[in-house]
Amino acid sequence: MTGQDRVPQRGGPCVVVAGGGTAGHIEPALALADAVMRLRPDARVIALGTERGLESRLVPARGYQLELIPPVPLPRKPTADLLKLPLKVRDSVRQTREILERYHADVVVGFGGYVALPAYLAARGRVPIIVHEANAKAGLANKVGAKFAERVAAAVPDSGLAEAEIIGIPLRQSITGLNRMALRAQARQFFGLHPHAPTLLVFGGSQGAGSLNKAVSGAASAFASAGIGVLHAHGPKHTLAVQAMAGAPAYVAVPYLERMDLAYAAADAVLCRSGAMTVAEVSAVGLPAVFVPLPIGNGEQAFNAGPVVSAGGGIMITDSDLTSERVVREIVPLMADRGRLAAMSAATLGTGRREADEVLARMVLEVIKK
Repeated sequence: MTGQDRVPQRGGPCVVVAGGGTAGHIEPALALADAVMRLRPDARVIALGTERGLESRLVPARGYQLELIPPVPLPRKPTADLLKLPLKVRDSVRQTREILERYHADVVVGFGGYVALPAYLAARGRVPIIVHEANAKAGLANKVGAKFAERVAAAVPDSGLAEAEIIGIPLRQSITGLNRMALRAQARQFFGLHPHAPTLLVFGGSQGAGSLNKAVSGAASAFASAGIGVLHAHGPKHTLAVQAMAGAPAYVAVPYLERMDLAYAAADAVLCRSGAMTVAEVSAVGLPAVFVPLPIGNGEQAFNAGPVVSAGGGIMITDSDLTSERVVREIVPLMADRGRLAAMSAATLGTGRREADEVLARMVLEVIKK
């Protein structure tokens, strides 16, 4: 459902969230939307997005109205596309401005990415702007938006946004309120996992990660021999076939995890990328982590995982060093060491922030009232 054919109704405050593209941008925006609606049930939340982003599926599924605008991908290097950028920006800004006027927007809250930039430019001088930066190193869109924002928030210090208020990352209540132990039996039954065996959760983001898939599935026999279960989300564009070993805990491979709360509850530890959202969720639920940062971009994923690793709640392995042999040598023994896992869990939980959604929602309402 999009809002193209709907006539907007005046009522409570209108909050426009801009965080499309990846789950790392969309989920904080939706967590904020949920918090705003809890504090102001009369509010209206409109999400900006594009046809090709995950928001086209995630936003309507959460019950929020989605308005589509042309994407403005920002090239990392000089290319022919860079010459077309001004025209793309102008068209996207024009359409975004029409949406802000149509819904009488009271505030625009941006979370970075190629939806946020046109939102910031369209709102500048017309609608108050709040910027939230989830990553340890701010991206270009948020650096631009922060220059004329009313308030700037960040997940961690030293993100590159001057005078940002450090609040953590807004997370869903299904994550922040998760009691892993209370849900464990239900979660393992849901996925078809062994009810008592140590269990490793593996995922490489919403699209999966080939290197993680290859390294972990290649160690399947070692996990089985050690009595360790695995829940592995390999991504919808990947396939994974693992031969079962009689009498061993199951190695469960799925394309995508719709119920991340149950996945976290089922696991004793996780092997994953270290996007800002992933690190925040793992920290909030106190799950020991083996982080394998994505080896592209400006290195932000390694920075994201740094505080958890420094606190003793995580291990970091580079993508190039993640082999099946490394998994057998390091991860299999870790999964069998319940004392170490418990200590890592406590350390990870100590780095988490569970209240960022409400903190940011109150910031939004304060800006509207002002």
